[in-house]
Amino acid sequence: MSFSDRLVLWLHIGFAIFTIGPVTMAISSTPRYIRRRDVPVLRYLTRITMIFTIGSLLVLVFGIVLGQLDHDYSKPWLTAAATLFVVAIVLLVLIVRDQRRAIRALAPEPFTPSGTAAAADDAGARGTPEPRVAGSSAGGLAQPVSDGATLSADTASVERGRIAAMGGVVNLIWLAILVLMVWQP
Repeated sequence: MSFSDRLVLWLHIGFAIFTIGPVTMAISSTPRYIRRRDVPVLRYLTRITMIFTIGSLLVLVFGIVLGQLDHDYSKPWLTAAATLFVVAIVLLVLIVRDQRRAIRALAPEPFTPSGTAAAADDAGARGTPEPRVAGSSAGGLAQPVSDGATLSADTASVERGRIAAMGGVVNLIWLAILVLMVWQP
C-alpha cells in the first residue's frame, strides 16, 4: 500500500469518526428536546445535523477514491456500502427538514415592529378566536382544534416520531456499513 493509499484511508476513517458520530448523537438527541420544547437547543441540534451531514459526504468521497485506487470497486460489498451510505444521506436530509418543521411548530409567534404578536392583533380584530380545523382524518371528518398550541404540539409530536424512526434507520445503516467494511465478504 502506497503513501497516497494510506493517506486516503486515514482521511476516510478520520472523517467517518469525526462526522458520523456527532450527526448520530444530534439526531438521537433531537426527540428528547422536542418533547421538552427547548427551541434553542433544537436549533443547535439542527445546525449540527446539517453541518455534519454535509461533512459526512467526505466519507463517501474518500471511500470512492480509495476504492478506485485499490481497484476494489468491482466488489459487491463496496457497492452495497456506498449505496447504503447514499440512502443514509437522503434520510439525514429528511431528518433536517423534519427538525426545522418541529422548530417552526414550537417556536413562538413572530413579533411585528410595534412589539405585539401578529396573532394577537388578528384575534383582537375578530373579537374571539374561532375554532380551527386540523385537517381531515381517515374517515374524512374534520376535527376542531380549540387552540393553536394544541395543533403545534401535535405537529411537533409527529415530527418527533418521524425523526426518531428515521434516526434509528440511519443508525442501523451505519452499523451495516461498518459490518461490510470490517467483514468484507
